[in-house]
Amino acid sequence: QVQLVESGGGLVQSGDSLRLSCAASGRTFSTYTMGWFRQAPGKEREFVARISGSGARTYYTDSLKGRFTISRDNAKNTVYLQMNSLKPEDTAVYYCAAGKTWVGPSAYEYDYWGQGTQVTVSS
Repeated sequence: QVQLVESGGGLVQSGDSLRLSCAASGRTFSTYTMGWFRQAPGKEREFVARISGSGARTYYTDSLKGRFTISRDNAKNTVYLQMNSLKPEDTAVYYCAAGKTWVGPSAYEYDYWGQGTQVTVSS
């Protein structure tokens, strides 16, 4: 069982940056694919980025490439999402998720989820 706790969300202005963190419990963190998803009000949950267990492979949804960066520190059991040049349309609840294997961008592929952290970007 893996427990995930996100932090770092908040209210920012357009153009600002935020770094989200997701702390994981357990001793096998480095074996999990970690992903970030987001869900805006009235919309479906959407894939943001994922990173392999070693951190060597990363993937992003096309629309966020260049602005968002996913990384991980396996010594700290933590995955990060650096978000730059934030826009009002980035407003959403951001979730981290863990997959036991190398998984893709579909939410159903992930085994564990955090409770989410709210990011609000004002114009």
